[in-house]
Order: sequence, then C-alpha cells, then structure tokens
Amino acid sequence: MLLRVCLLLLLPLFLRAQSIQPNAIKIARDAYGVPHIFAKTDPEVAYGLAWAHAEDDIATIQLTMLAGQHSLAKLKGKDGATIDYIVQLLRCREVVDTQFSTLSPDFVRLIEGYVQGLNAYAAKHPKEVLVRGSFPVNVREYLTSIVFSTSIISGVDKVLSSIVSGKVAMLKEFESGGSNAMAVHASKTTDGHSYLAINSHQPLEGPVAWYEAHLCSEQGWNMLGGLFPGGPVVFLGTNENLGWAHTVNHQDKIDVYQLEINPDDPYQYRFDGKWERLEAKKVKLKVKVGPIRVPVKKEVLWSKYGATLRNDQGTFSIRFGANQDIRAAEQWYRMNKARNFAEFYKAMEMTAIPGFNTIYADRNDTIFYVSNGKIPLRNPAYDWQGTLPGNTSRTLWTQYHPVQDLPQYLNPESGYLFNTNNTPYNATGRGDNLAADDFDQTMGYETIDNNRSLRMQELFGLYDQLSYENFKRIKYDNQLPAKLAYPTDLEVLFGVDTVANADIKPLVKTLQEWDRKSDADSQGAAVFLMCYRYFYDKFAKTGYDQSPGEAEFVQALRTVKSELLTTFGRLDVTLGEFQKLVRGRKVLPIWGLPDVITAIYPTEYKDGKVKAAAGESYIELVRYPKDGLPIIESVINYGASNRPDSPHYADQMELFVEQKTKKMTLDKEQVLREAKRIYSPQ
Repeated sequence: MLLRVCLLLLLPLFLRAQSIQPNAIKIARDAYGVPHIFAKTDPEVAYGLAWAHAEDDIATIQLTMLAGQHSLAKLKGKDGATIDYIVQLLRCREVVDTQFSTLSPDFVRLIEGYVQGLNAYAAKHPKEVLVRGSFPVNVREYLTSIVFSTSIISGVDKVLSSIVSGKVAMLKEFESGGSNAMAVHASKTTDGHSYLAINSHQPLEGPVAWYEAHLCSEQGWNMLGGLFPGGPVVFLGTNENLGWAHTVNHQDKIDVYQLEINPDDPYQYRFDGKWERLEAKKVKLKVKVGPIRVPVKKEVLWSKYGATLRNDQGTFSIRFGANQDIRAAEQWYRMNKARNFAEFYKAMEMTAIPGFNTIYADRNDTIFYVSNGKIPLRNPAYDWQGTLPGNTSRTLWTQYHPVQDLPQYLNPESGYLFNTNNTPYNATGRGDNLAADDFDQTMGYETIDNNRSLRMQELFGLYDQLSYENFKRIKYDNQLPAKLAYPTDLEVLFGVDTVANADIKPLVKTLQEWDRKSDADSQGAAVFLMCYRYFYDKFAKTGYDQSPGEAEFVQALRTVKSELLTTFGRLDVTLGEFQKLVRGRKVLPIWGLPDVITAIYPTEYKDGKVKAAAGESYIELVRYPKDGLPIIESVINYGASNRPDSPHYADQMELFVEQKTKKMTLDKEQVLREAKRIYSPQ
C-alpha cells in the first residue's frame, strides 16, 4: 500500500509536460487479444500502447527500463550487474543528456506520452513493480535504455566479451541465425498487387521477442506490426500506404583499438605523439545477493576512441555509432508516419538506426532494399577488419556514410527483392545484383550466402509471374537448397561409408532418402537436426572447424543413434516427435531446421527432446492493391499476452504450427465493430 501511495504522489510530477486524458484513449482487443490503440494524438496513442503492452508483459518491459536506470543488478544480481556496468561503460546516459536537443519536439512529446503510460500502469498496479523505487521512470532514463538496446543490436556485447576473455580477434561462429524479408513488385504478380513478407527470426521469449500492436491516431499514424518490449513505435510492419521488413546485417559497425600505454603510468596512452590521460571513474552497482543488495564499485575507462577495457593482452577501446546517436526510435517513428517512398527515404537518411537490412513495398508499385547502417567514413589505409592502432588520429573517424553510399536497390527489373541475412550483393535476379567492388570496402559488408538465400534464388527462379499462393509457398518453404551452405560441410553426412560403419547404416540411409524438407513428420530432418546439434555443441566448446574428418561424422551419427535409442527406443523418429513448440502446458510438434526459410533454433527441453527457442516468430504478410487498404494477415508463435493466466497466452500456437495466419486490418471502423473488448487505460 505504501509503495502505491508513493507512486501516486510522484506521478503528477511526470505528467506536467503534457496533459493526457486516459479516457480519450481507446484500446480495442480483437479475438486474439491484439491491442488496437485509437486516440486523437500520437502521444495519446503511445500512452495507450505503453498501458496495453504493460497489461500483457510488464515484467519484460521492466528489464529494459531497469537497464536504463543502471538498476538491473537489484533484480538479477550478478547478471544484471554486468548490464548495469556496460550501460555506464558505454556512457548511454551521457549521450542522452548531450544529444537530447537533437530530438524533434513532436517525438519528445510522443516519448513523454509513452513514459506516462508506463508510470500510470505502475502506479495502478504496484504489486507488479519488480524493484522498489524504479517507478516513475523519466524520459531520459527511458532513452538511455533505447541507446543501450541499439548498442546491443549492433553487436557490442560480443565485442566486449571478446576483449574481456582475451580474444580480441573476432571468431567465426557455427551459427546460422537470422531473418527473412521479401518484396515483390506488382509487375511480377498475377493480381497486380505488390507483396511484402515480414519474417524476422527472433528469440520466442524475452526482451527481444516480438509483440504485435496496431497504432492509430488522428494525426496520420495508422501502423500495424511488431515491436519489442519497451518499444514506443512499430519497428516493422505496414501502414495504409507502405510497409517494410528488417533483417540483421553484418557490415563492420564496431572498431576495436589497441592503446599504447605509458609503461610508467597505466592511465596514460599515446595519441599523435603525446601522452593523453584515460578518463576514469568509479560507478556504483547494487547487486542482489539473496535477500540483500550489496554495493559494488567498478572502474570505467574512456579514451578519445570511446569505452575502454583492460585484459592480459593490453588496453583496448571500442568505437561505434549506436552510442553516438539517440534518434533511432525517432527514425522508426518517421518511417511509421511516411506516406510514400519519398518520405520513407527521407526517414532513412537520418541513418540513426545502427543496422538492419530494410526491404520495402508500397501501393505505388515501388519495392526497395537498402542494407542500412550507421557506418563510419574510415581511412582506407588501415585494415578495419582487425584490431586497429589506437595511437593516431588517422584511425579516429568522426563522420558516417550517408544512406546514398550504402548498397540499395529500387524496382529491379527482375521484380523481386529478398534478404536472409546474406550478402546484399545477392538480393534479386542474377542480372540485377550489385557488385561488391563498387562500394567502399572499409564498410565491411558480408559477401557470403546461406542456405536460405540459395533456396530463395531456387524458388524465385521457378516463376515468371507469382500468384499470392506462390508467394506464400516461398515464405513457408521448409526445404534446404540443393547444395548446403552451413559453415561446416554437412554434406559429408550423406556419404559416410556404411560398409566400414555398418552400425549406423540405417541412419545414413535415412539421410540419403531424405527430401531435405524439415516437415514435422520427416525422419530425415530429425536425424539431420541431431547431427547439426552435435557439431554446434562441439564447436561452441572447441572452436570453429570447417572440415572435420569423416571419423567425426561417424562419431556424430553414433551419438545420434545412442540418443534416439535412449530417448525413444527406436531409430524411426520424426522431427515433430523430437522438436516441440512449448508454452505452459501446451506442447505441439514443430517443423523447421536451422537455416531453412522456416527456421527454428531449438534448445534443450526434457526427456531427451528439444523445444523451439528462436527463429520463426512474428510473421506479417501484406498485399498492396492500388486502391483501398492493404490486405494483411499475421501470426505470432505463442499469443498476444505473456501472462500464463491470459486466454491469449498461447492461443495462436495451433495457427503457427499449421502455418496458418489470422486476418488483420487497419480499418478503424472494422476493428471497433469486431472487437471483443474496448476500454480506456485507467
């Protein structure tokens, strides 16, 4: 009761920036519990989004907010302390304070509305507050969490880990994660509509799991799509005129510098012939240990290059764009509000979102792809793929490439665009693809393909014209390409000598007869996935190996045989028997393998089985007719709510595993007419 009283007393201090009347906001929940937020102004819609999302998942939202307050250790102990330390090491709050004036006034008002919605929900539901004193959240704390999140999206956590572990050189990983996106021009479709497939592969739960919402104001905001917990706008989706999808890209976003330290003073480093002093300060962390919180002090260092760490190898600084710009969410807001391609491209010119391939389609017969990023303008005299000398201004970049410099396609003659986290130089018909040599090599764009990109080319090559059914068939394709493209050559599995290794002949035969489809009823897919996991686990421990000998493949198959007999008592096991989609008490067989178009990345479940942990998650398919609203269908892996007692906790699972969707609309009147519940956030 005392906590609730304190929150209610403090809340007015955070509501003075603008007056929002909750009863002027309408939240309409559809048959699947998806929130459709309607209000007169954008800030009011943001308020309603914060409230509705908190109703569905306030616990996960708080993880993001606590990071922005340097307070996650109060909840998560040592693991949270690591996050709190990184937030301060990267100076996420400092960049918010110094760049706050770069935000447009209308966007600041939107963020104020969102934060007010969160604070109002916390005040009304104090028992759901995880850390005493963490609410009310203020706008700058909230923006600090956004800067931290975009830094993680850029991959800074992996770079910091490599420094701390004494392995600064970036390692190849046995990993094939990612997302899919497709756009098809109206000239290539049988019905004359443009098509867009939004198909991001994310963790199925947690701070970067998708949440679906529809945001609609009288100020020209009418957007349906996906966002992460704590997101104030839609990150990918469609409005009345246009839409876009994102996939993760892997251009060179982060640079690591080795400092030349003064042997007589560990806080001095050489820069352009002079000794400069590292900025050092102690940060306070309050770490939860059992029922108490223990104060811990930790040193953070900063050089001219940026955040600085020491290890046994030396002293290293990192420099990247995500913690030098606080406008990423504002750029997404401008993309949400764009009415045509010109306005969308103007939003992309902000280059505030630090990465992501962006694939776009609209009602005006435009498809577009840019491998977006906040990429530095670098001195070509240096090798930017390795560790850089941190003693010269010649490696200290201060500017970024404009979006016009980045690989991009506009209405290619082939009529389609795609990305599956592969090279941007394979994005459309072979004759229309860009050449890597035409771009600044210091940007470090990937030049490799993966199984999904190879399969996409195989599938698009089948059609001169696509029907919508063909388009969905490509999106839901479960098959590996004719030639595999995993980091380790798993083709060897299909040719293991069964004369010398007769004990595994049944498994090799199963693989050889397999059609390479990852359907739930496939025995070959089950054997292949278990072999894949054998090598994934092995290389996670021992390092990447592209070409193990045949003996290693024999051992993999013998291990799989042993596991099948132990778990199932037989070898003829299907993928759906081994791999499950699990939510609460609901357990369903699930298709999908790592790096097929319908990708599933599993983790341990129980009784020798695995469950889906990442991959196919939020799916939104859009058709753009010349007149009228877009035709939209979508599905999410579990449901709209993260609360186990909600009827929408797992009510989309059957649709998801059956590769079906639910119809969605941007039509306000239809939403209100068909809504199962309409209420105001109060």
